[in-house]
Amino acid sequence: MRNLIFVFSVVFVLTGCNRLSDTRTIKLAHSLDVNHSVHKAMVKMGEDLAKISGGKMQLEIYPSQQLGTERECIELLQIGSLDMTKVSVGVMENFAPRMKVFGLPFLFRDKEHAFQVLDGPIGQELLDEGTKYWIKGLAYYDAGSRSFYTKDKPINSPSDLKGLKIRVMESVTAVNMVNSLGGSATPISWGELYTSLQQGVVDGAENNPPSFYLSRHYEVCKYYTLDEHTVLPDVLIIGTHLWNDLSEQEKKWMQQAVDSSVVYQRKLWAEAEKEALEEVQKAGVEIIYPDKTLFSNEVEDVYSDIKENEDMYNLVQRIQNTK
Repeated sequence: MRNLIFVFSVVFVLTGCNRLSDTRTIKLAHSLDVNHSVHKAMVKMGEDLAKISGGKMQLEIYPSQQLGTERECIELLQIGSLDMTKVSVGVMENFAPRMKVFGLPFLFRDKEHAFQVLDGPIGQELLDEGTKYWIKGLAYYDAGSRSFYTKDKPINSPSDLKGLKIRVMESVTAVNMVNSLGGSATPISWGELYTSLQQGVVDGAENNPPSFYLSRHYEVCKYYTLDEHTVLPDVLIIGTHLWNDLSEQEKKWMQQAVDSSVVYQRKLWAEAEKEALEEVQKAGVEIIYPDKTLFSNEVEDVYSDIKENEDMYNLVQRIQNTK
């Protein structure tokens, strides 16, 4: 009920024609801080879109959960009250089920392998998965690798996770992954996590270095274990209500601006990862580099279960065979 009331209240902010004379104004909302590389890339995307369209297309950005959480933004997009948003692929799997493949631990050999998959035919195939839910994927932004951070004890091996409540996204795959490693997966919204860590609702969480740093979770959690168990990209999505209304020329302008923003964001992301690790160490966080095979060996059952789903198993095989 709260979500329904929220969605309808935000509709009043966003309703109205998004065309003024010959200009099409596209509304984009996301949950990230304005200092995040994704937001900066979106600002560049808006600048590029206005330039290449000769001012015929403009981007209006609402950052920092101004219009709601990732799920609430998707709901706004589905009813046509929002045009674009950014969501983690972990949230997206609720609308494009095959995207849950990205939540499988240790799926990619390295970052280069991940980009080969995301930027290739498999990535495009999965971007088109959500069209029956009025969602079209446009591109993947780099969100690095996710690792564990905890309050009271370091995580050197999976056995150290036993008995710990670890915050995860609202993702079945994420829940299964943490549970398979011995932790107790606890879904909590991103906006509530800092307080939940402070109050002991959870003992830790898992995320990439920039998110750990920009969220200031390092003020509570003093151990960060870089096991890099999953690579979960962010997905830039657009509502089919808008995409289908764009002319072929407008679609080309949009995709050109999007593609340029992806290149820019990935460069910023690499810089942000380095800065984040340096800054949290200065703040007293212990960075732990564990033996990753200790973790990857514990999740073999996750892949055994995948074999029961022929479609998902074939998808995993295609990803692993990508050179």
